[in-house]
Amino acid sequence: MDLKNKYKMQLKAALLGSLYLALTLLVVTSCDTDETQTVARLNTLVMQDEFSTDGVLDNTIWNHEIGTGDNGWGNGELQYYTDRNENISVQNGKLLITANKEDYQGSSYTSARILTKGNFEQKYGRFEARIRVPYGQGIWPAFWLLGANIDEVSWPQCGEIDIMEYRGQEPTMLHGSVHGPGYSGGNPITKTYELMNDRFDTGFHIFGIEWTPEYINYYVDDVLYNQITPADADGEWVFDHPFFIIINLAVGGSFAGSPNSETVFPQTMLIDYVKVYK
Repeated sequence: MDLKNKYKMQLKAALLGSLYLALTLLVVTSCDTDETQTVARLNTLVMQDEFSTDGVLDNTIWNHEIGTGDNGWGNGELQYYTDRNENISVQNGKLLITANKEDYQGSSYTSARILTKGNFEQKYGRFEARIRVPYGQGIWPAFWLLGANIDEVSWPQCGEIDIMEYRGQEPTMLHGSVHGPGYSGGNPITKTYELMNDRFDTGFHIFGIEWTPEYINYYVDDVLYNQITPADADGEWVFDHPFFIIINLAVGGSFAGSPNSETVFPQTMLIDYVKVYK
């Protein structure tokens, strides 16, 4: 090999090395955490609902939960969940979950809560949804996962992964958390993400996790903002079995507080799609 060709090969290797380093630094430093982030590459689509047909939900994927649950679904929530068109419908390629202020079955508010229990459950993978959240004091939308073994071991032993929780009175902030034995209720492993120069209620955003045996990574759009690992759990790590999906719009409760005189009704949560990959 002559010196000229040798020099070209060395220069090419140096440029490729610099590019690799720059990409690595971008992945690591784009996350506002104190630890190195691992980005999974989970791109095999296994479930999706794009709400492309007007009318009722796809009952091969979703079930409704009806009523007030136990103690307001365990959180002191104020709404009665229904399957009425007034509270849940599919229109123009979007799922609409609407909270209304009305007297209904002994409650002062109505809304809706859907889940994939019995229809779709998965261990590990990427779970994401494109959502536009509502706003206002006491409005509490959520996109989350619950352990499919809940009927056998109860909560929090079954585990809970909150992909997106949001207080309507804090329109620039959302929360990603896990709950398990020793870190549940008001003491989850959690992190807050703040949207700069914008509000979550003014447009759609993609909320997702990438979940493997080693970590659960939290995303807003293309930003990786949190990583939770078994080492973070002050108790047993209970995230190695199938979970199902829940989407709901609560009113009141321990997380968001009660509505006040400035809370406007109705409030609607719009879901563009839900997708799961492995």
